Amino acid sequence: MQHTFTAPLWEMPSTGASVFVSLPQDASDAIRAIPRPPRPVFGSLRVVATIGGTTWNISNFPEANGGCYVLPVKKAVRAAERVAVGDAVGVRVDVLD
Repeated sequence: MQHTFTAPLWEMPSTGASVFVSLPQDASDAIRAIPRPPRPVFGSLRVVATIGGTTWNISNFPEANGGCYVLPVKKAVRAAERVAVGDAVGVRVDVLD
């Protein structure tokens, strides 16, 4: 399952160090609609993510309130793509689980 979208990078208020991008509601609903056994680690799912020319393996997970899935964006990715919190980025997420 692949999802492509553009969304802004945002910072986790409690840590100030973790940066994420939220998947759109329709993509989150499509991911949630596929039956899966209970998942460890906050319901995380393995994905391959791409921003610009950078692709990496990571897990995305649903927001605590049951909202959209969120994708952590590593510092190395942000540096390679020269993007920062608040920038809108084009993202491709390939769900592996």
